[in-house]
Amino acid sequence: MFSLRSEPAVIFFWGRLVIWGGALFAYFAIDPNRGPYAARLDVPRLTHDLGAVTDVWARWDSIPYLQIAEHGYGGVKGSPAFYPLYPWIVGAVGRVLGGHFVLAGLVVSLCATLLAYLLLHRMACLKLGAADARRTVVYLAIFPMTLFLQAVYAESLSLCLALAAFLAAERGRWRSTGLLAGFAFLTRPTGFALIPPLLIMSWRSRQPLRAFLGLVISPVVFLAFPIVLRVQLGDPWAFLHAERFWHRSVSPFGPLFGVWQALHAAWAGVLQLTIGSAQHWYWTPVNPARAAALNLEYLAYLLVLCWLGVVAWRSLGAPYGVFVAASLALPLAAPSDTYPLLSLPRLGLTMFPVFLALAVVGRRERAHAAIVVCSAVLLGISVAEWATWQWVS
Repeated sequence: MFSLRSEPAVIFFWGRLVIWGGALFAYFAIDPNRGPYAARLDVPRLTHDLGAVTDVWARWDSIPYLQIAEHGYGGVKGSPAFYPLYPWIVGAVGRVLGGHFVLAGLVVSLCATLLAYLLLHRMACLKLGAADARRTVVYLAIFPMTLFLQAVYAESLSLCLALAAFLAAERGRWRSTGLLAGFAFLTRPTGFALIPPLLIMSWRSRQPLRAFLGLVISPVVFLAFPIVLRVQLGDPWAFLHAERFWHRSVSPFGPLFGVWQALHAAWAGVLQLTIGSAQHWYWTPVNPARAAALNLEYLAYLLVLCWLGVVAWRSLGAPYGVFVAASLALPLAAPSDTYPLLSLPRLGLTMFPVFLALAVVGRRERAHAAIVVCSAVLLGISVAEWATWQWVS
């Protein structure tokens, strides 16, 4: 049984409290110098709710989520790129809370995050043992992008459902696995990364046919999305081409194209920050130095996530490594224009095997210290950027 006095619950409480306090401090201390996007992109009627204490967690993609929660998919271009389960839940909770949808988003995200912490701890105990379980949860709590777990974003729910689906599969509860996977499909496009690992686990089960039939539930659950899009937009397949509005399109070369684009952008970033610091090498519409730094950061995340995926495969088994690989392959197959690996660090937040892999790496004292220091520093920077409307991830 889960307990709110358990170790992962305590880590959740204090970690979220510190991040919340840090975001508010950055907001009030740096607000005069906040990012230029706030005035242009903010939608106060959606993101301004109960004041800075709650509103600081409604930025960027929170806007379309809140729009869908309040009004559905009509009237906003590109909105089908944001899958419906999270905004549906936020919408329901928001109406119960008297129309406070930002508050509802926080409640939903925090509840999903607490459950994810508890599930991750249980998964770590199952796969690695109790000695490594605490470190696993700590690494998630201080991951540089962990701030998104309490923002009005779908990452918390996506992480929670992925963990729940894997745990159900480990226990041979295939109908529950199929249902949870279907909910994950309805939460984020990266939920489809569950398909390969769950198929591997079903094939290895004692009753493969029964397991496979349980997984068939997942696409049936997902049909709710095209049905809603048909009713609200007249196009049941709008989600298939909605990413074009956000400057993404699927390449015929698959993930290899994203890798090539990422290397090209990183090399351009090196040139920009060295011999080309006074010129526009690759990003003429934007700040070239910042674009260079972001693309180099994204490539570093890609390399680290690939390495941790290999560690996960070796330490936990093929399904866990395949899940990381599939989670990386999906965004790599549809890279963004200016930033090929846009949002990859945030997507890494939902690849739970990487935190189990970090726990394996962190068994060495020096490695543990390096992980904690690097993660904490980067998390602090990310929280300050987020609070002041700088782009994070």
